[in-house]
Amino acid sequence: MDEHRTPTIVLVHGAFADTGSWAPTTELLIEAGADVTAIANPLRGLHHDATYVASVINQIPGPVLAVGHSYGGAVITNACTSTPNVVGLTYVAAFAPDEGETIVDRVRGSRDSMLMTALVPSDYPTGAGDATAAEVVIDPARFHAVFAADLPPFRSDVFARSQRPVAVGSFSEETRAPAWRRLPVWAAVATADTAAGSDLVLSMAHRAGATVTEIDGSHAIAISQPEAVTEVILSARRAVT
Repeated sequence: MDEHRTPTIVLVHGAFADTGSWAPTTELLIEAGADVTAIANPLRGLHHDATYVASVINQIPGPVLAVGHSYGGAVITNACTSTPNVVGLTYVAAFAPDEGETIVDRVRGSRDSMLMTALVPSDYPTGAGDATAAEVVIDPARFHAVFAADLPPFRSDVFARSQRPVAVGSFSEETRAPAWRRLPVWAAVATADTAAGSDLVLSMAHRAGATVTEIDGSHAIAISQPEAVTEVILSARRAVT
């Protein structure tokens, strides 16, 4: 690996979303001359997703700055212990769990999060005969308040109606040894995050030793506040270049 090469920025989206949730931030990163790619997070379980994301990152030549939004933060936390080319982590309104923790347990302890009471379950086929497993989305009627309160309602309604369900294992599987113990960390914390919970995200960022930037906005700051999020990412890239 060429340690003097400018890192590729790898964006990992969270639950209920797809790579398009990074679009406004991606556009600004490209305008700034960054080499950037957004990975399609499978959302089929924390360990499954981390293994997939690690495999993609390990095929990228040169150094990588891994960026996770929301649940994507838990994914890079687990994935980047097996990606020697990753030189830093950036969390955007994201979970940074420690070893043995589950997202569901930590979110239930948040004063600010409304997520758990807003989830609607359904079943999906696992591919093993007739077996099924559970997945969840946010109740579309509550999506604006929980996930994207600083977006115009008509815009958040589009996201509410096009959610990607996340397997419940994504929230209930325990984190393994976290990558933030060995890598430099940056964090953009949304001050009005009622999905992950501003209080939880901030406490996790401080525990991980992150350089923290607080941004006024909802959980969807990569869409609603892309300029501020982009600056955090570019600052991290400059620091690890």
